[in-house]
Amino acid sequence: MTTVLITIAVLVAVLFFMNLWTRKITRRGLETVPQLGQITPVRGGSIHYVEKGNPEAQTIVMIHGLAGQLQHFTYALVDLLADDYHVIALDRPGCGYSTRDTAELAQLPRQAGMIAEFLDKKGVDRAVLVGHSLGGAVSLAMALDHPARVAGLALLAPLTHKLPETPAIFKPLEIRSEWLRSLIGNTVAVPLASKTAPHTLSAAFDPETPPDDFLDRAGGALGLRPSAFVTASQDVAGVDASINAQVARYPKLTVPGGILYGRQDAILSPPLHGPTMTEFGLSYEELDGFGHMIPITEPEICAAFIRRMTEATTSPRTSLQDRPSEQA
Repeated sequence: MTTVLITIAVLVAVLFFMNLWTRKITRRGLETVPQLGQITPVRGGSIHYVEKGNPEAQTIVMIHGLAGQLQHFTYALVDLLADDYHVIALDRPGCGYSTRDTAELAQLPRQAGMIAEFLDKKGVDRAVLVGHSLGGAVSLAMALDHPARVAGLALLAPLTHKLPETPAIFKPLEIRSEWLRSLIGNTVAVPLASKTAPHTLSAAFDPETPPDDFLDRAGGALGLRPSAFVTASQDVAGVDASINAQVARYPKLTVPGGILYGRQDAILSPPLHGPTMTEFGLSYEELDGFGHMIPITEPEICAAFIRRMTEATTSPRTSLQDRPSEQA
C-alpha cells in the first residue's frame, strides 16, 4: 500500500512540475508571437484575422493547415498579393488566437461553417480561398457547402482524401478522449514539443530547410501551448470523422480552381491528393524539388499560382480550361 501511495505521489509531483514548465513555455510563446489582428465572434467560437489591401478589390482568404496559424501566410504571401488584392489571413477555429467551443467543431463542415459566418459578418462575397494542407480540405468543404460565397480555389499542398495513416510527426495527436487530450496537453506535450521542435520542423519542411525565424516570424511558438495540442488532436479526429463524406460529394463540386504541390512533399502524397482532383474540375501543377511548406519556402511561386487561379476564376471572359497549363 505504501509503495502505491509513493508511486501516486511521485506521479502527481511530476505532472505538477510538467504543468509549471508548460505554463512557462506558453507565456514565452505568447510573448514571442502576440496577437496581430482583430477577433470576430461566430457561433461556436471566434475568428482571429489580419487583412491587407484595398477592400474594394477581389478578396483572397487564406486558411492554414494542421497545427499552424495565420503567420504561415503573413510570413511573405500576404505582402506579395496585397498591392492588387484584398487579402485576409485567418487562424482556423481553435488555432492561433481563434477559438472553438467543442471538439465536434473540428469536423470539416463545421469549421467551414464558422469561417463562412465570419465572411458573412465581414461582408465578403465571392472570395478566392487559398487553403494549405488541412486548410485545403476546409476550403473544399466551404466550396461544397457555401458555393455562392466562393469564387475560386487556389490550394497549396491540400489534404483532399482520407489518409492511409497519420503522418509520423502527427502520430502523438491521435487521441480520441477529450480529458486525456487536456491532461497530456497541460503536462507533457508542450515540453516534449519544445525539445523535439528541430526534428519536427525538419520533417515537416523536408526536403527543404526550415527558416531560422520560423518560431517568431512564422508563428511557430504559438504551437507550444496546451490549446494548440488539444486543437490539433481534435483536428486529426475531426478530419478522420468527416473526410469520407466530403470525398463522396466531390462530383458535386462546382467551384473552379487549381492545386499546387511540391513533388517531394514528405507529409501528404501528391499523387493521392493532387491529380485525383482533376476529374472534379481542378487543375494540377507540381513543383520538382520542393516539399510541403511551400507557402513559407517558395512564397513567390505560390503568389504567382494564386494570381493565376484568381484571374482565371474571377474573370468573366476566361476560365481555367481556356488557359495553358503552367506546370513546373
